[in-house]
Amino acid sequence: MTMQTIRSAEDLAARYDIAIVGAGPAGMTAATECAKLGLNTIIFDENPEAGGQIYRAITRNTPAARPYLGKDYWRGAGLWDTFSATSAAYVSAAAVWSLEQQGEEAELRVSVSGRSRIVHARRVILATGATERPMPVRGWTLPGVMSVGAAQIALKSAGLLPEGPVVLAGTGPLLYLYASQVLAAGGTIDTILDTTPRRNWLQAAPYLLSFLSSPYAWKGLGLVLKVARVVRIFRSVTALEITGKERADIVTFTAGGKTISLPAKSIFLHQGVIPHANLANAAGCEMGWDDRQKCFAPVIDGQGRSTRPSIFIAGDGCGIGGAVVAEFDGRITGLSAGLELLGKQPSEDVRRYGRLRQKALRGRIFIDLLYQPTPSFRAPVESDVIACRCEEVSVSAIRAAAAGGVAGPNQLKTMLRCGMGPCQGRMCAATVTELLADAQQRPPADVGAYRLRPPIKPVPLSEIAALPHTSDAVYAVTGSHSGH
Repeated sequence: MTMQTIRSAEDLAARYDIAIVGAGPAGMTAATECAKLGLNTIIFDENPEAGGQIYRAITRNTPAARPYLGKDYWRGAGLWDTFSATSAAYVSAAAVWSLEQQGEEAELRVSVSGRSRIVHARRVILATGATERPMPVRGWTLPGVMSVGAAQIALKSAGLLPEGPVVLAGTGPLLYLYASQVLAAGGTIDTILDTTPRRNWLQAAPYLLSFLSSPYAWKGLGLVLKVARVVRIFRSVTALEITGKERADIVTFTAGGKTISLPAKSIFLHQGVIPHANLANAAGCEMGWDDRQKCFAPVIDGQGRSTRPSIFIAGDGCGIGGAVVAEFDGRITGLSAGLELLGKQPSEDVRRYGRLRQKALRGRIFIDLLYQPTPSFRAPVESDVIACRCEEVSVSAIRAAAAGGVAGPNQLKTMLRCGMGPCQGRMCAATVTELLADAQQRPPADVGAYRLRPPIKPVPLSEIAALPHTSDAVYAVTGSHSGH
């Protein structure tokens, strides 16, 4: 068997047993399990190469060329090798911009090489991974400021090191992982501004013993100590602000009761990741608020089933667990969806992968509670901070609408256009929910999230127009049933 690589929309079949969106660890393992069951399986990935964020560029990187990425990164090579030896079809640089439940199956609309195609699947597995939680502070839209995840993409994909002085700001393990990779690659990190609140240690403390027996513990501690030996670290940082005329050149913050300003040319922000669930949201899957991870996530059962009969969800796209958890998630979900199509009961493999998943999750609660972003960075109070970058909507405008009694994010969208830009809310949805919740003193679960509609990715009108349309759709636009 060998994987089929598809590069044009014309080469897509009209129907598959299983369609998977995303070729990270969850997507690759789900596709592997489905193909092993003999099901006609296809995987769509919007990136030019498989691997997702955690294993980005794994198909062409080598330990000899980029040893600084660390041994955990190379686990992805085994997943790719196993997946590429199956009979599954693989489509890179493919944007799935619409997903709908159609009777007992699903309909996907996907853009490949400038052409869109309608594809039907008996089951769909969404393995869309995570996206970085926005960290809106004064100056975060200036040139020279980006997310830590974006900086890591440049390092993995092209070996690019940041230009100094380099400042990392925020909370979460990725700050220290990226710093260690840059240092190992011969680059420099001048300062880390760790915004983790001291009080988080108190809420995480009851779960410390579980964490110490987890695979995260000593690896994470070693990482922090390694970075701390060579990088200046300020802890419990508040009141972060970035300034500059044509680009960022100064970062100002408060730490230890003092206000400090440092020169900076590259400033990378990060306060954790949240599920990238736009496609699940737009497909009508029920979303629920996760108060521990402070985000909305699709509601699923123990085998990855969403509230839409034909749609399963695996990996960080339904709750943040990390790469190894996503790997087992993919296997569980792939087997569950595949065996359901074959009319079979869950196998012993499903149960075994479930046990491995639970083992990999040990210590996760401690990490979630320790690195919960401080409320002032989730819901900024500074009126001039930009909350929605696409439409340049400020914090003050959103808080004013909240004071006026706006019902939630969807009404706010009609008033201020938040979430109507090219990113479809990926960069502002979490901030808008938290701002409304803070201003109106309501739980985020009650505030709700954007209700999304396709296309969830930018797609040319010419591609949409070239798709086959029903007579009713043509009549709605032209007023005539006579032509298509």
